[in-house]
Amino acid sequence: MVLIGLLIAALAVAFADDLGTGAAPFFGRYRIAIKWVSLLAPLVAVSVLWTASRPRAARLRWGVVVWGSYVAALAWTLSLGLLDTRGGLGHPLTGVDGYLPNVTAAAEPLDFLAAFTGMGSHLTAASSGHPPGPLLLLALLVPLVGTGPGLGVALTALSTLTVPLVLIAAKSAVGERAARRYAPLLVLAPWAIWVAVSMDGVTSALLAATMAMGAYASERFRKGLPAFGTAVAAGLLLGVSTMFSYAAAWMGLALVFLNFARRRPFHNVWMGAGALAPLLVAQLLGFNWMAGLRMAYADYSSRIESQRPWAWWAALSLVVLLVACGPALVASARKMRNTPGWPFLVGSAVAVVFSVVAGLARGGVEHAWLPFFPWLTLAATAPARPGGPPSPLPVGAAAVGAVTAVIVEAVLLSPW
Repeated sequence: MVLIGLLIAALAVAFADDLGTGAAPFFGRYRIAIKWVSLLAPLVAVSVLWTASRPRAARLRWGVVVWGSYVAALAWTLSLGLLDTRGGLGHPLTGVDGYLPNVTAAAEPLDFLAAFTGMGSHLTAASSGHPPGPLLLLALLVPLVGTGPGLGVALTALSTLTVPLVLIAAKSAVGERAARRYAPLLVLAPWAIWVAVSMDGVTSALLAATMAMGAYASERFRKGLPAFGTAVAAGLLLGVSTMFSYAAAWMGLALVFLNFARRRPFHNVWMGAGALAPLLVAQLLGFNWMAGLRMAYADYSSRIESQRPWAWWAALSLVVLLVACGPALVASARKMRNTPGWPFLVGSAVAVVFSVVAGLARGGVEHAWLPFFPWLTLAATAPARPGGPPSPLPVGAAAVGAVTAVIVEAVLLSPW
């Protein structure tokens, strides 16, 4: 499938008038970057695979697996980020289209929220294409850690929280044994390339916390105040996520499906109320979410829509999806009908399909779809039939994903 995808990319380069990129199917340009730090990522990958394949790993306590996976994923993501020839983690979010040029505008949060939707022409592409959440977070972090490597490490550490949070949700959705075997696939996922120094990675972590909380709330034995409180908390987290990315709202479908599948329909009421709360607070402070969405679409229409052919980029975006998710995507899709984790797969798949059909996927999905990638691969180690044993430890698939990540990072220079 990947070879077919790369053939599509070659045809697009040969026959499309202007793709807007020199690195199809990705957005950016190609170059070769080999230096001494290039050894770090392979060493981390080998260490993770060796540790996961030891018989003793299957006997580790669940908490050790969760937080050990976080440490391993952080090492993996940082090692990939150091391959960036522009300065690695010391060169985050800069450039004429990045966030940092607009950080000073968010120094006064209340004034910034009230004025945000009227600042379209004064915002960079990244800032105008997202709600004000990323700039507000950066305005908080920059005085503490600066704009150099400290900021890069802080953002990467926040983004990598996606891994333990997804594992917690996976334990609830597909069982602990399958979640344990999913861990190396998740840690060494190729999409880690775009997690380092990424605001979309922060959105991914927020959504992972939302899904973990929602899964916890909807478990069959969860009753009374704990169920109600965590359902509201999941909704609040979803609302906060939508203040970082307009597309984050799509993952609310996963919780809706999950609550119906687990016969907890009233949880949707509590979660919905919680999700609306941050948006209502923002509205009272002067930021209208729908107005922000219209501003983002207007910016997208003027900069991108008319300049990149939809048909070619629809195909290229799906190629990026295959490369970013690796073999885990195929394994997960094959088991979707047999896994109780299907709500997460369906919710994320709907988000991806909508963006393609609506013509919004025209380059850059490698970072725009970061919040959806983990959920598309969630069922990779789920049982092949309901109630059956989980799949074997996917050492080979994890290794393929790791090799893919190292190769892509070594030859691709993207703007994020």
